[in-house]
Amino acid sequence: MSGNGADKKKQGSKLKWIALIIIVVVAAFSGGILYYLNGLGAADPSDTEEITVEIPSGSGASYIVDLLDEQGLVKNRTAAKVKAKLGGYDSLQANTYLLNRSMTFPEIMEVINTGNFEYLLKESIKVSDGARLEQVADAISQQLGVSSKEIMKKWNDRSYVKELIDRYWFLTDEVLSDKVMYPLEGYLYADTYYLTSEDVTVESFTEMCLDQMDAALTERKAQIEATGFSVHEFLTLTSIVTKEAAAGEQAGVAGVFMNRLKEGMSLGSDVTVCYIFQEDRVDLKVSQLSSDSPYNTRKVSGLPPGPICQVISDAMDAVINYENNDYLFFFAGPDGTVYYAKTEAEHEKNISEHPWSEEDLAQ
Repeated sequence: MSGNGADKKKQGSKLKWIALIIIVVVAAFSGGILYYLNGLGAADPSDTEEITVEIPSGSGASYIVDLLDEQGLVKNRTAAKVKAKLGGYDSLQANTYLLNRSMTFPEIMEVINTGNFEYLLKESIKVSDGARLEQVADAISQQLGVSSKEIMKKWNDRSYVKELIDRYWFLTDEVLSDKVMYPLEGYLYADTYYLTSEDVTVESFTEMCLDQMDAALTERKAQIEATGFSVHEFLTLTSIVTKEAAAGEQAGVAGVFMNRLKEGMSLGSDVTVCYIFQEDRVDLKVSQLSSDSPYNTRKVSGLPPGPICQVISDAMDAVINYENNDYLFFFAGPDGTVYYAKTEAEHEKNISEHPWSEEDLAQ
Protein backbone atom coordinates (compact mmCIF):
# COMPACT_ATOMS: atom_id res chain seq x y z
CA MET A 1 0.00 0.00 0.00
CA SER A 2 2.79 2.39 0.87
CA GLY A 3 4.47 1.75 -2.50
CA ASN A 4 1.29 2.43 -4.46
CA GLY A 5 0.74 5.63 -2.52
CA ALA A 6 4.24 6.85 -3.38
CA ASP A 7 3.67 6.05 -7.05
CA LYS A 8 0.36 7.95 -7.09
CA LYS A 9 2.05 10.85 -5.40
CA LYS A 10 4.81 10.89 -8.02
CA GLN A 11 2.26 10.58 -10.81
CA GLY A 12 0.23 13.45 -9.39
CA SER A 13 3.35 15.58 -9.14
CA LYS A 14 4.23 14.73 -12.71
CA LEU A 15 0.79 15.74 -13.94
CA LYS A 16 1.08 19.00 -12.08
CA TRP A 17 4.39 19.69 -13.82
CA ILE A 18 2.89 18.83 -17.19
CA ALA A 19 -0.09 21.07 -16.50
CA LEU A 20 2.26 23.84 -15.41
CA ILE A 21 4.33 23.44 -18.55
CA ILE A 22 1.18 23.54 -20.69
CA ILE A 23 0.03 26.66 -18.90
CA VAL A 24 3.41 28.28 -19.42
CA VAL A 25 3.47 27.29 -23.11
CA VAL A 26 -0.08 28.49 -23.66
CA ALA A 27 0.68 31.70 -21.80
CA ALA A 28 3.84 32.20 -23.82
CA PHE A 29 2.01 31.43 -27.06
CA SER A 30 -0.86 33.71 -26.15
CA GLY A 31 1.57 36.38 -25.10
CA GLY A 32 3.44 35.96 -28.37
CA ILE A 33 0.22 36.28 -30.37
CA LEU A 34 -0.76 39.39 -28.44
CA TYR A 35 2.74 40.80 -28.87
CA TYR A 36 2.58 40.04 -32.60
CA LEU A 37 -0.90 41.51 -33.11
CA ASN A 38 -0.06 44.54 -31.02
CA GLY A 39 3.09 45.02 -33.10
CA LEU A 40 0.99 45.26 -36.25
CA GLY A 41 -1.05 48.13 -34.85
CA ALA A 42 -0.73 51.80 -35.72
CA ALA A 43 2.58 53.41 -34.81
CA ASP A 44 0.61 56.36 -33.43
CA PRO A 45 -3.22 56.20 -33.70
CA SER A 46 -3.54 59.95 -33.14
CA ASP A 47 -1.01 61.06 -35.81
CA THR A 48 -2.73 61.56 -39.19
CA GLU A 49 -0.06 63.77 -40.74
CA GLU A 50 0.73 62.57 -44.26
CA ILE A 51 4.12 60.97 -44.86
CA THR A 52 5.39 60.56 -48.42
CA VAL A 53 6.84 57.13 -49.11
CA GLU A 54 8.28 56.17 -52.48
CA ILE A 55 8.24 52.45 -53.22
CA PRO A 56 10.86 51.69 -55.91
CA SER A 57 10.16 49.26 -58.72
CA GLY A 58 10.98 45.65 -57.79
CA SER A 59 10.72 46.19 -54.03
CA GLY A 60 9.98 43.07 -51.99
CA ALA A 61 7.82 42.95 -48.87
CA SER A 62 10.80 42.77 -46.48
CA TYR A 63 12.48 45.76 -48.10
CA ILE A 64 9.24 47.72 -47.89
CA VAL A 65 9.07 47.02 -44.15
CA ASP A 66 12.50 48.63 -43.80
CA LEU A 67 11.37 51.69 -45.79
CA LEU A 68 8.24 52.06 -43.69
CA ASP A 69 10.20 51.57 -40.46
CA GLU A 70 12.61 54.34 -41.45
CA GLN A 71 9.62 56.67 -41.84
CA GLY A 72 8.23 55.75 -38.40
CA LEU A 73 5.25 53.92 -39.87
CA VAL A 74 5.97 50.56 -38.22
CA LYS A 75 5.15 49.89 -34.56
CA ASN A 76 7.17 46.68 -34.27
CA ARG A 77 9.67 45.79 -36.98
CA THR A 78 9.87 42.07 -36.03
CA ALA A 79 6.10 41.64 -36.12
CA ALA A 80 5.96 43.53 -39.42
CA LYS A 81 8.63 41.30 -40.94
CA VAL A 82 6.68 38.18 -39.97
CA LYS A 83 3.45 39.61 -41.38
CA ALA A 84 5.22 40.66 -44.59
CA LYS A 85 6.47 37.10 -45.05
CA LEU A 86 3.15 35.43 -44.28
CA GLY A 87 0.78 38.07 -45.66
CA GLY A 88 0.64 36.91 -49.29
CA TYR A 89 1.62 40.30 -50.70
CA ASP A 90 2.27 39.18 -54.25
CA SER A 91 1.38 42.30 -56.25
CA LEU A 92 3.20 45.10 -54.47
CA GLN A 93 3.07 48.17 -56.68
CA ALA A 94 5.84 50.70 -57.06
CA ASN A 95 4.65 54.29 -56.70
CA THR A 96 4.71 57.27 -54.36
CA TYR A 97 2.21 56.95 -51.52
CA LEU A 98 0.81 59.32 -48.92
CA LEU A 99 0.54 57.33 -45.68
CA ASN A 100 0.23 58.21 -42.00
CA ARG A 101 1.14 56.76 -38.60
CA SER A 102 -2.50 56.16 -37.61
CA MET A 103 -2.67 53.35 -40.19
CA THR A 104 -2.00 49.78 -39.07
CA PHE A 105 0.70 47.79 -40.80
CA PRO A 106 -1.81 45.49 -42.60
CA GLU A 107 -3.69 48.59 -43.82
CA ILE A 108 -0.50 50.10 -45.21
CA MET A 109 0.54 46.89 -46.93
CA GLU A 110 -2.91 46.47 -48.45
CA VAL A 111 -2.66 49.98 -49.92
CA ILE A 112 0.71 49.18 -51.49
CA ASN A 113 -0.35 45.72 -52.63
CA THR A 114 -3.37 47.14 -54.50
CA GLY A 115 -1.86 50.47 -55.53
CA ASN A 116 -4.86 52.19 -53.93
CA PHE A 117 -5.43 55.39 -55.94
CA GLU A 118 -6.74 57.22 -52.86
CA TYR A 119 -3.30 57.10 -51.23
CA LEU A 120 -1.18 57.92 -54.26
CA LEU A 121 0.76 61.15 -54.51
CA LYS A 122 -1.03 62.95 -57.33
CA GLU A 123 -0.08 65.98 -59.37
CA SER A 124 -2.72 67.43 -61.64
CA ILE A 125 -2.35 68.73 -65.17
CA LYS A 126 -5.26 70.56 -66.73
CA VAL A 127 -6.07 70.57 -70.42
CA SER A 128 -8.47 73.50 -70.66
CA ASP A 129 -11.66 73.42 -72.66
CA GLY A 130 -11.08 75.68 -75.68
CA ALA A 131 -7.27 75.68 -75.38
CA ARG A 132 -5.24 75.49 -78.57
CA LEU A 133 -2.58 72.78 -78.80
CA GLU A 134 0.24 75.29 -78.36
CA GLN A 135 -1.44 76.56 -75.17
CA VAL A 136 -1.73 72.99 -73.87
CA ALA A 137 1.99 72.45 -74.52
CA ASP A 138 2.82 75.64 -72.60
CA ALA A 139 0.56 74.63 -69.70
CA ILE A 140 2.01 71.14 -69.20
CA SER A 141 5.67 71.69 -70.01
CA GLN A 142 6.75 72.40 -66.43
CA GLN A 143 4.99 69.35 -64.96
CA LEU A 144 6.43 67.05 -67.61
CA GLY A 145 9.88 68.59 -67.37
CA VAL A 146 9.99 69.12 -71.13
CA SER A 147 9.99 72.40 -73.03
CA SER A 148 6.80 73.32 -74.89
CA LYS A 149 8.89 73.38 -78.06
CA GLU A 150 9.88 69.73 -77.57
CA ILE A 151 6.29 68.77 -76.76
CA MET A 152 5.03 70.37 -79.99
CA LYS A 153 7.83 68.68 -81.91
CA LYS A 154 6.61 65.30 -80.66
CA TRP A 155 2.98 66.10 -81.42
CA ASN A 156 3.95 67.14 -84.95
CA ASP A 157 6.10 64.07 -85.58
CA ARG A 158 4.32 62.28 -88.44
CA SER A 159 5.83 58.91 -87.54
CA TYR A 160 4.58 59.25 -83.96
CA VAL A 161 1.14 60.37 -85.14
CA LYS A 162 0.96 57.37 -87.49
CA GLU A 163 1.65 55.09 -84.51
CA LEU A 164 -1.27 56.72 -82.71
CA ILE A 165 -3.50 56.33 -85.76
CA ASP A 166 -2.80 52.59 -85.65
CA ARG A 167 -3.84 52.47 -81.98
CA TYR A 168 -6.93 54.72 -81.84
CA TRP A 169 -9.93 54.08 -84.08
CA PHE A 170 -10.99 57.73 -84.21
CA LEU A 171 -7.63 59.01 -85.45
CA THR A 172 -7.40 58.77 -89.23
CA ASP A 173 -5.14 59.99 -92.00
CA GLU A 174 -7.31 63.12 -92.13
CA VAL A 175 -5.13 64.57 -89.37
CA LEU A 176 -2.06 64.22 -91.59
CA SER A 177 -3.42 66.43 -94.34
CA ASP A 178 -0.96 69.13 -95.40
CA LYS A 179 -3.71 71.66 -94.74
CA VAL A 180 -4.04 70.69 -91.06
CA MET A 181 -1.94 72.96 -88.87
CA TYR A 182 -1.39 70.50 -86.00
CA PRO A 183 -2.34 66.80 -86.34
CA LEU A 184 -3.48 66.30 -82.75
CA GLU A 185 -5.31 69.61 -82.41
CA GLY A 186 -8.74 68.97 -80.92
CA TYR A 187 -7.99 65.36 -80.03
CA LEU A 188 -6.59 65.83 -76.50
CA TYR A 189 -9.73 65.61 -74.40
CA ALA A 190 -10.09 68.65 -72.14
CA ASP A 191 -9.98 67.48 -68.53
CA THR A 192 -7.89 67.53 -65.35
CA TYR A 193 -5.45 64.63 -65.33
CA TYR A 194 -3.87 63.26 -62.15
CA LEU A 195 -0.32 62.02 -62.44
CA THR A 196 0.64 59.33 -59.94
CA SER A 197 4.19 58.76 -61.08
CA GLU A 198 7.23 60.91 -61.67
CA ASP A 199 7.93 58.94 -64.84
CA VAL A 200 5.18 60.59 -66.91
CA THR A 201 6.37 61.32 -70.44
CA VAL A 202 4.93 63.35 -73.28
CA GLU A 203 3.89 60.05 -74.87
CA SER A 204 2.19 58.62 -71.77
CA PHE A 205 0.38 61.89 -71.08
CA THR A 206 -0.78 62.08 -74.69
CA GLU A 207 -2.20 58.57 -74.34
CA MET A 208 -4.06 59.59 -71.17
CA CYS A 209 -5.78 62.37 -73.12
CA LEU A 210 -6.50 60.16 -76.12
CA ASP A 211 -7.91 57.44 -73.86
CA GLN A 212 -10.37 59.97 -72.46
CA MET A 213 -11.27 61.11 -75.97
CA ASP A 214 -11.73 57.47 -76.93
CA ALA A 215 -14.24 56.99 -74.12
CA ALA A 216 -16.19 60.15 -75.03
CA LEU A 217 -16.34 59.38 -78.76
CA THR A 218 -17.07 55.67 -78.35
CA GLU A 219 -20.07 56.52 -76.17
CA ARG A 220 -21.39 58.78 -78.97
CA LYS A 221 -20.18 56.81 -81.97
CA ALA A 222 -23.62 55.98 -83.39
CA GLN A 223 -24.87 59.54 -82.87
CA ILE A 224 -21.81 61.00 -84.59
CA GLU A 225 -22.28 58.67 -87.56
CA ALA A 226 -25.91 59.81 -87.77
CA THR A 227 -24.76 63.42 -88.31
CA GLY A 228 -23.10 62.43 -91.57
CA PHE A 229 -19.79 63.85 -90.40
CA SER A 230 -16.57 61.91 -90.02
CA VAL A 231 -15.16 62.03 -86.49
CA HIS A 232 -12.58 64.55 -87.72
CA GLU A 233 -15.28 66.80 -89.18
CA PHE A 234 -17.42 66.39 -86.06
CA LEU A 235 -14.57 67.48 -83.77
CA THR A 236 -13.80 70.35 -86.12
CA LEU A 237 -17.33 71.73 -85.84
CA THR A 238 -17.43 71.02 -82.10
CA SER A 239 -14.23 73.00 -81.59
CA ILE A 240 -15.61 76.01 -83.48
CA VAL A 241 -18.81 75.91 -81.42
CA THR A 242 -16.66 75.68 -78.27
CA LYS A 243 -14.78 78.87 -79.13
CA GLU A 244 -17.84 80.76 -80.34
CA ALA A 245 -20.25 80.31 -77.45
CA ALA A 246 -20.63 79.55 -73.76
CA ALA A 247 -22.16 76.23 -72.76
CA GLY A 248 -25.75 77.50 -72.60
CA GLU A 249 -25.65 78.87 -76.15
CA GLN A 250 -23.69 76.14 -77.91
CA ALA A 251 -26.69 74.17 -79.21
CA GLY A 252 -28.17 77.35 -80.72
CA VAL A 253 -24.89 78.36 -82.35
CA ALA A 254 -24.42 74.82 -83.65
CA GLY A 255 -27.87 75.13 -85.23
CA VAL A 256 -26.81 78.27 -87.09
CA PHE A 257 -23.67 76.57 -88.41
CA MET A 258 -25.68 73.55 -89.53
CA ASN A 259 -28.04 75.86 -91.43
CA ARG A 260 -25.14 77.63 -93.13
CA LEU A 261 -23.55 74.32 -94.11
CA LYS A 262 -26.83 73.11 -95.61
CA GLU A 263 -27.15 76.36 -97.58
CA GLY A 264 -23.59 76.02 -98.91
CA MET A 265 -22.57 79.23 -97.14
CA SER A 266 -19.27 79.92 -95.44
CA LEU A 267 -19.40 79.55 -91.68
CA GLY A 268 -18.20 83.15 -91.31
CA SER A 269 -16.51 82.32 -88.02
CA ASP A 270 -13.94 84.78 -86.71
CA VAL A 271 -12.54 82.23 -84.26
CA THR A 272 -11.21 80.16 -87.16
CA VAL A 273 -9.42 83.27 -88.43
CA CYS A 274 -7.95 83.79 -84.96
CA TYR A 275 -6.64 80.24 -85.11
CA ILE A 276 -4.63 81.03 -88.24
CA PHE A 277 -2.63 83.54 -86.22
CA GLN A 278 -2.79 81.55 -82.95
CA GLU A 279 -4.58 84.41 -81.22
CA ASP A 280 -7.71 84.93 -79.15
CA ARG A 281 -9.14 88.33 -80.01
CA VAL A 282 -12.32 90.04 -81.11
CA ASP A 283 -10.97 92.98 -83.13
CA LEU A 284 -9.45 91.18 -86.11
CA LYS A 285 -7.51 93.22 -88.64
CA VAL A 286 -8.66 93.56 -92.25
CA SER A 287 -5.46 91.84 -93.37
CA GLN A 288 -6.23 88.88 -91.10
CA LEU A 289 -9.81 88.58 -92.37
CA SER A 290 -8.52 88.47 -95.94
CA SER A 291 -6.10 85.60 -95.25
CA ASP A 292 -6.03 82.86 -97.89
CA SER A 293 -5.63 80.15 -95.24
CA PRO A 294 -8.06 77.22 -95.56
CA TYR A 295 -8.96 77.95 -91.92
CA ASN A 296 -10.46 81.30 -92.95
CA THR A 297 -14.16 80.44 -92.91
CA ARG A 298 -14.94 84.05 -93.77
CA LYS A 299 -13.78 83.22 -97.30
CA VAL A 300 -13.87 79.42 -97.60
CA SER A 301 -17.14 77.50 -97.64
CA GLY A 302 -17.63 74.44 -95.45
CA LEU A 303 -15.55 73.29 -92.53
CA PRO A 304 -11.87 74.21 -92.07
CA PRO A 305 -9.21 71.45 -92.39
CA GLY A 306 -9.37 70.46 -88.72
CA PRO A 307 -10.28 71.36 -85.13
CA ILE A 308 -9.07 74.62 -83.65
CA CYS A 309 -9.05 73.73 -79.92
CA GLN A 310 -9.61 71.00 -77.34
CA VAL A 311 -13.19 70.10 -76.44
CA ILE A 312 -15.32 68.31 -73.85
CA SER A 313 -18.33 66.02 -74.12
CA ASP A 314 -20.84 68.80 -73.35
CA ALA A 315 -19.87 70.60 -76.56
CA MET A 316 -20.08 67.32 -78.47
CA ASP A 317 -23.62 66.84 -77.19
CA ALA A 318 -24.53 70.40 -78.19
CA VAL A 319 -23.48 69.65 -81.76
CA ILE A 320 -25.21 66.25 -81.83
CA ASN A 321 -28.39 67.77 -80.37
CA TYR A 322 -28.12 71.12 -82.11
CA GLU A 323 -31.06 73.50 -81.96
CA ASN A 324 -33.24 73.20 -85.06
CA ASN A 325 -33.75 76.91 -85.83
CA ASP A 326 -34.10 79.15 -88.90
CA TYR A 327 -31.19 81.44 -88.09
CA LEU A 328 -28.23 82.07 -90.37
CA PHE A 329 -26.42 84.63 -88.23
CA PHE A 330 -25.49 85.13 -84.60
CA PHE A 331 -23.63 87.76 -82.64
CA ALA A 332 -22.21 87.42 -79.13
CA GLY A 333 -22.52 90.62 -77.12
CA PRO A 334 -19.97 91.85 -74.56
CA ASP A 335 -21.82 90.11 -71.71
CA GLY A 336 -21.87 86.79 -73.54
CA THR A 337 -25.49 86.98 -74.64
CA VAL A 338 -25.97 85.61 -78.16
CA TYR A 339 -28.29 87.44 -80.56
CA TYR A 340 -29.63 85.45 -83.50
CA ALA A 341 -30.83 86.68 -86.89
CA LYS A 342 -32.37 85.25 -90.06
CA THR A 343 -31.11 87.98 -92.38
CA GLU A 344 -27.93 89.98 -92.69
CA ALA A 345 -29.90 93.18 -92.04
CA GLU A 346 -31.16 91.81 -88.72
CA HIS A 347 -27.63 90.68 -87.91
CA GLU A 348 -26.19 94.15 -88.53
CA LYS A 349 -28.91 95.62 -86.33
CA ASN A 350 -27.96 93.27 -83.48
CA ILE A 351 -24.35 94.35 -83.80
CA SER A 352 -25.18 98.07 -83.75
CA GLU A 353 -27.51 97.71 -80.76
CA HIS A 354 -25.00 95.71 -78.68
CA PRO A 355 -21.59 97.13 -79.55
CA TRP A 356 -18.31 96.14 -77.99
CA SER A 357 -16.49 99.02 -76.32
CA GLU A 358 -12.73 99.50 -76.56
CA GLU A 359 -12.54 98.34 -72.94
CA ASP A 360 -14.48 95.16 -73.82
CA LEU A 361 -12.18 94.49 -76.77
CA ALA A 362 -9.10 94.92 -74.59
CA GLN A 363 -10.18 92.22 -72.15
